[in-house]
Amino acid sequence: MPYVLPTLFDLGKGDHVTVQSAFGEDAFVAEVAMRDAPFHLVGPDGKTTPAGSTVSLRDLTVFEANVGNDGTYRVTTGQRFGRKGKMFKVGDKWLMRGETDDPKPGTAEVEVQSATIAEAYVTRGEPSNGALKPSGRALEIQALTHPNAITAGSDASFVLLYEGKPLAGEEITVYRSAGYYDGRKVAAQIKGDAAGKFTLKPEDAGTYLILVRHRGAAPAGAETPYRSYTYTLAFDAA
Repeated sequence: MPYVLPTLFDLGKGDHVTVQSAFGEDAFVAEVAMRDAPFHLVGPDGKTTPAGSTVSLRDLTVFEANVGNDGTYRVTTGQRFGRKGKMFKVGDKWLMRGETDDPKPGTAEVEVQSATIAEAYVTRGEPSNGALKPSGRALEIQALTHPNAITAGSDASFVLLYEGKPLAGEEITVYRSAGYYDGRKVAAQIKGDAAGKFTLKPEDAGTYLILVRHRGAAPAGAETPYRSYTYTLAFDAA
């Protein structure tokens, strides 16, 4: 799973944010550096700001970005395109060759490319809502509860979108960073409703990662006719 992890979600009056990003089998455990991603921030005014230079080690990528004004910023990898492969359909579900048993002889397969986005929100000073506006592109989660207002033991609401429209009935998994130590890695497995909305309740204080995947036809002009989208959103429950 891809992720971005800022050193702080509440920056106080800090003038920059330091972020690490990687792929890993466990939430926030770096295994493969996030190379070639178009990292950037979306500022409180909704405008894109540069992420600054990145440094990629073997396991993780690190960058710093300036945050000059008060408000909430979206930290994002941008959409990163990865490996190409083949997938096949079983019932109404797309499966990737190699992640399960190979398809039965004669099963139709299609070319597919992975597309990943990992995001988090950080706030300097007072929270704002401009950066929470969805991009309207690819797979994304819109926070209905402001990320800085998420607390342990309370509900937080979100909506899953695909190309700017609600995506209903997708499986959503929520991971706990503390689960790497106590074994309770999965905090919740839920599905969005008909309007793509879903609610979760983090039971403990700490850092969480929401993961969702969607597979389907790629936009016209894409390198492959299908894409396998993965989106993650990191947040901190106080």
